[in-house]
Amino acid sequence: MNVPLFPLNTVLFPGCTLDLQIFEARYLDMIGRCMKAGTGFGVVCIVQGQEVGAPPSEHAKVGCEALIRDFQKQDNGLLGIRVEGGRRFRVLDTHTQKDQLLIGEVQWLNELPDAPLEERDDDLLALLVALAEHPMVESLAMGSHASGQHALGNKLAYLLPFEDQEKLRLLETDDPGLRLDAIQGLLERMQGDLLV
Repeated sequence: MNVPLFPLNTVLFPGCTLDLQIFEARYLDMIGRCMKAGTGFGVVCIVQGQEVGAPPSEHAKVGCEALIRDFQKQDNGLLGIRVEGGRRFRVLDTHTQKDQLLIGEVQWLNELPDAPLEERDDDLLALLVALAEHPMVESLAMGSHASGQHALGNKLAYLLPFEDQEKLRLLETDDPGLRLDAIQGLLERMQGDLLV
């Protein structure tokens, strides 16, 4: 399936909220087409290159569908949109249109069944509740509720200040329990670095 791609210096996760300012003609056209058709577009993290101008020379092979949830003209005259992460996908191939819009041939990734939260997840859930109180996080209106391990892992992976490569590894992880284990490991490493 072909999906328009929006390369960004961020990693979007399913169920998470991202606010974007749209000003390049190719993306304004893309957003207009998506809104008319009721479809989303793909967000892929830039590995090498810039957000503005020519498509990046390298982007992540796994991305996340972005579903438009709200839009408004901002004070600076630009279009502001709020998207929510949908399905994960793998990019099989890409081509660039005349208007420099990147189109990806993608394969949707199957999600493993969600697992209920366990006692071992209490500390991570408490961390999500604490993060949700931060004004920047609060403005995303994602809430501190996690219905299962998928939601908890996705929200923490998205909100915590991990490196892009670490976030990409978390996005590529199919098993929600393994994603939470990896997040716990990254947090322990961050704490260790702070103590050094």
